[in-house]
Amino acid sequence: MSKSILIADDSDTVRKVTRLFLETQVGFEVCGEAVDGVDAIEKAKELKPDLVVLDLAMPRMNGIEAASAIKRMMPRVPVVLFTLYAETVRNVRVSDVGIDAVLPKPDGGGKLLECVRSLLEAA
Repeated sequence: MSKSILIADDSDTVRKVTRLFLETQVGFEVCGEAVDGVDAIEKAKELKPDLVVLDLAMPRMNGIEAASAIKRMMPRVPVVLFTLYAETVRNVRVSDVGIDAVLPKPDGGGKLLECVRSLLEAA
């Protein structure tokens, strides 16, 4: 059975590329895309994904705030922050708000895939 993933990023291009990359992998399906943190929370409630990938810098609500809200609703769902600002975020106690991993976007899809697999296997 496929594991469902929700992707939230304000960049349409990043969402589409991330979706295409993840969906080429056996066992994963992207159940939805969100354009910002508020949309991510709404889609998480509706779609009940197995894992959420969030960008940090998004309009209306950033990834850290969205992760905190999603974890309150679904504490067992892993949350990955996939961001250009990973070094900045490392100074924040991300585990306190429920973020399971922080990955720099420049590291690419290979690292994201490795992380997603690891978190879903542990869940």
